Amino acid sequence: MKSFFFNIVFLSFVLGATAQNNADDILGYYLTIDPFSDAVTQVKIYKASNGTYEGVVCWAKDEERKKYEGSVFLKNLSFNAKTNEWENGVAIYPGKKGTYKAFLKFEPNGKLKVRGYWGVSLMGKTVYWTRENEKR
Repeated sequence: MKSFFFNIVFLSFVLGATAQNNADDILGYYLTIDPFSDAVTQVKIYKASNGTYEGVVCWAKDEERKKYEGSVFLKNLSFNAKTNEWENGVAIYPGKKGTYKAFLKFEPNGKLKVRGYWGVSLMGKTVYWTRENEKR
């Protein structure tokens, strides 16, 4: 009998841990901290007219970063239900030249993992965004 209850609890945990996101779960506002300058901004992820997902800077804390408000810096993200990631995206670092490949994925703690890289995923930077309920 004990093993039956253990199996039920274990199965519930496994099913909960492997829950899939819906593609539109990523929509909304996120607070970000620039890993190079510690600048605080808010971004909005939305669904583009072509069905992919994009990110735009919608608020910046410091005056120097306010010039990037309205800049679309994430493009062409598509949801892969098998890996539970938004992938094949392009990231543009505001104020810098060049583009990077990008993918996003929710972590178990609810943070959004954002990985930008050159060529292979090992050569890049990961940041974590915190979801916010409304525009700042």
